[in-house]
Amino acid sequence: MKAFAHGFALIGPVALVLAGCPPSDREARPFEQRAGVARSAPDRSWNSATVYFLLTDRFRDGDPGNDRALGRPQDGAVLRSFEGGDLAGVLEELQGGYFDSLGVNVLWLTPFVEQNRGPTDEGTGRTYGFHGYWTRDWTAVEPALGTEEDLRALVRAAHVRGMRVLMDAVLQHTGPVTTEDPQWPDAWVRIEPRCQFRSYATTVDCTLVANLPDIRTDSDAPVDLPAFLLEKWTEEGRLERELAELDAFFRRTGHPRAPRYYVIKWLTDWVREMGFDGYRVDTAKHFEEGVSRELKQEAEIAFNDWKAAHPDEVMDDLPFYMLGEVYGYDIANGRSFDFGDRSVDYFDHGYDALINFGFKQDVTGDLDAVFSRYAATLRDGSLRGHSVLNYLSSHDDGSPYDANREDPFGAGTRLLLAPGSAQIYYGDEIARPLRIPGAVGDANLRSMMDWRAVEGAGAGDDQTLRVLEHWRKLGRFRRAHPAVGAGAHARLQAEPYVFSRVLSEEAGRDRVVVALGVSPGTKTVPVGDVFADGTRVTDAYSGASGLITEGTVTLDTPYELVLLEGVS
Repeated sequence: MKAFAHGFALIGPVALVLAGCPPSDREARPFEQRAGVARSAPDRSWNSATVYFLLTDRFRDGDPGNDRALGRPQDGAVLRSFEGGDLAGVLEELQGGYFDSLGVNVLWLTPFVEQNRGPTDEGTGRTYGFHGYWTRDWTAVEPALGTEEDLRALVRAAHVRGMRVLMDAVLQHTGPVTTEDPQWPDAWVRIEPRCQFRSYATTVDCTLVANLPDIRTDSDAPVDLPAFLLEKWTEEGRLERELAELDAFFRRTGHPRAPRYYVIKWLTDWVREMGFDGYRVDTAKHFEEGVSRELKQEAEIAFNDWKAAHPDEVMDDLPFYMLGEVYGYDIANGRSFDFGDRSVDYFDHGYDALINFGFKQDVTGDLDAVFSRYAATLRDGSLRGHSVLNYLSSHDDGSPYDANREDPFGAGTRLLLAPGSAQIYYGDEIARPLRIPGAVGDANLRSMMDWRAVEGAGAGDDQTLRVLEHWRKLGRFRRAHPAVGAGAHARLQAEPYVFSRVLSEEAGRDRVVVALGVSPGTKTVPVGDVFADGTRVTDAYSGASGLITEGTVTLDTPYELVLLEGVS
């Protein structure tokens, strides 16, 4: 495939005590050493994962030498050019402990494959494929983001730290046509009709937006490779190898040389070579659900091949994971997504979880009602054995929760204490602005990560650092306790709000009690029968500890939030 040999008030801004970036030994819970790095025990399930989602180009510039790769000028509209972030920058923060400090156990990178050379000038202004969703070549790393060696180093470093990596898989469309990027052949793509979203066919058998050619995933007709791709591979000296690998793939699988099978081969090669632990599948409702099952089957084979070839890098025996972006899906839909004339159970077509688009609206209401409903659905209801990924903001949701970042403390509390998996979108943890002067549309959501705010400010009253430390404490508590995301939920007290999460599984018993909106100072927190009398518990938020007496614990802390865990 690739030339791998080279290149209610939930918590207010009270006087938070600022800790250093790396978690303490107790918080990180290291269980072994590999390559001299403390590795945290990976969660035995994806169902309570804390996922950090970042746009690689907007995170950190670790290698300024690739900033103008392929000769692209920086002449796009506001926040629509490549800005310099790269894989080396992500690796730098990974090795520096930034993600560990947030309790993150899964990294989700925007697509890293090679993007269109040229820009489009349609709609929102001149735009380049910095975001990764405009594929030109599925078999190469985008040079502005780095090299294959950079990518391999990043995935390996994550695994060393007990952190999984999601690959963002784009199967539904190619990049747009530009003056430098020809359209893929008609046998590969359709450019009309435009999707109307009124039925299954008008959502799937169509092109999503103007100038975003839709791959003919419904076709079994053999197709030839595009001339521009053959020419590119020839120039790079890898044509014979790529063709030989394709021949071997089609011989092994018996699939026709139809468009979707080429792309499936290319996407799964990255799993086989790099060891990605799962996919986030882009625009999953805009191609046939049976294709998702085919992708999952090949990815599972590739993942097992990688494990066999790299036994020293294998974290555990969990199978390959697949998260779907089915736009508009809500946990209330359960296993069924309704197109109007047809319903589809995506969980029956390879998906282990779906992104929960309803979360940001749900958590504007009664929290206990939301937490109770989510936990019941995931543990005993229609989604038992599966999960959802909750989020508050993302790269393309123009209606994020708290768009003006007026309640970053409450946002973190709602997200990181909710049942299910949690997605931190880069900068949520520092209240990165979501409205940028001069930006249009989704560019507002894609500003550069503000590392000066993280690293340069030092005063204890700095708002950014107070917000960051709040998210860090919640995230590390969530990572240490899978019961937070996957446990049974019970309300212990209505006012102030106190609840428990208890996980009693073969993988290990876990239990926590959380109190929200309690008064700073001395407070007594009921624990029900979650912790027995005489048990010593610690508040992971403040560090204070106490003994359970008559089903309660009394603590003296300056905070409005208590995160109780047993002392081992």
